[in-house]
Amino acid sequence: MSLKAGIVGLPNVGKSTLFNAVSNSAKAQASNYRFCTIEPNTGLVNVPDPRLNKLEELVNPERVVPTQIEIVDIAGLVRGASKGEGLGNKFLANIREVDAIIQVIRCFEDDNILRDEGPINP
Repeated sequence: MSLKAGIVGLPNVGKSTLFNAVSNSAKAQASNYRFCTIEPNTGLVNVPDPRLNKLEELVNPERVVPTQIEIVDIAGLVRGASKGEGLGNKFLANIREVDAIIQVIRCFEDDNILRDEGPINP
C-alpha cells in the first residue's frame, strides 16, 4: 500500500500542471477555466532513494521496485464548498480519500489567468 497525496488549491493555480510535471504525463487537462478538472486524475510517482540503489549494487536482485506515491489531482476548491457550492461535497469526498495534502498557491499576478477572488495578497 502506498501513500496517497491529493493536490488541492483554488481554481487555476497550477494543480493539474504540477500533477503532469510530477507524474511525467499529460494525463490531466490544464486549461484556463473553472472546473477544468472534475473527476480526479491519479498517477503513480516513483520515490528516488539512493539507499535502494546501493542495496541493488550489493544484492543484485532480479528486479528493483521503488517506493511509489499515488498523486491525485483534485478539482479546485471554491468559496462555499462546505455548503455544497461548486463541486463542494464531491471535493470533500475526494479529499477524504487521501493520506496527505499538497496545497498549491499562486503568488504572482497574471492577467491571462482567470481568477474568482480579489487581488493576490499572500
